[in-house]
Amino acid sequence: MTLAPGNGKKAKANGAPLRAAEQLRAETATLVFTPDRLAIVKGAPAARRAYFDRTFGRLSPTRSSLPAEYGAAVAQRNASLRRAAAGLSGRDAIAPWTEQVAALGTALVTARQETLALLSPLFADRAAELGLAGAELRYEGEPPLVARLEERLDRDLERGATSLGPHLDDVAVVSDTRELRGFGSQGEQRLAVLALLLAEAELIADRRGVPPLLLLDDVLSELDPGRRRILAARVAQVGQALVTATDPAMLPVEPDQLLEVTTGEVREAA
Repeated sequence: MTLAPGNGKKAKANGAPLRAAEQLRAETATLVFTPDRLAIVKGAPAARRAYFDRTFGRLSPTRSSLPAEYGAAVAQRNASLRRAAAGLSGRDAIAPWTEQVAALGTALVTARQETLALLSPLFADRAAELGLAGAELRYEGEPPLVARLEERLDRDLERGATSLGPHLDDVAVVSDTRELRGFGSQGEQRLAVLALLLAEAELIADRRGVPPLLLLDDVLSELDPGRRRILAARVAQVGQALVTATDPAMLPVEPDQLLEVTTGEVREAA
């Protein structure tokens, strides 16, 4: 990847130029940790839906567009509901979008279930290593069948919105039966996010045959020395990683390359 002021991004894969830098998404999976990623655990359900939908997109690129396709179908059904409620069209105009929402919603629920079935055991193991006991992921989404959507049609017409489907689901991140969103400390939430990242990295490497690139920003500052060593050992097994820290002393192992960033300059540390 080449970045230059005033010019567009340019990228190469194995020495061959890519038509667009965004093609790198299909070539290399990149997993990122930044402090604001705690929203995956402590944020609203939409943050968790988006995270796990991106996860199955990275594991199965052919299904990466499914969340957007489903979202578009829901938006079209909602618009059709509002038109019918205003007397601008009949109920029969809603039916095709109901079928689309049911078909795409069922595929989305299935994709999430399959992804969580693969991810959950690894997440539990990585969380346990970091000291987060009894960690698990819980998802109780159900396919939005046509019959169930039709049962709610009157309610949906009143509200102008589709009241059933995976766009309303949530994934619970749990430790020892406690849902960490509401009953976990910030430290536990941080460990859960790190465990998710490590589990996903391991899963991607296994399923795609190519390890992801890990970008870990300020990941060490709130970890004790023991957890830093555990994290470093796991990262070393996954693939290439770029880790930022305010002090080199925080690094629990000798890095392959140490760079110093000061006043906009990047140079190799002495």
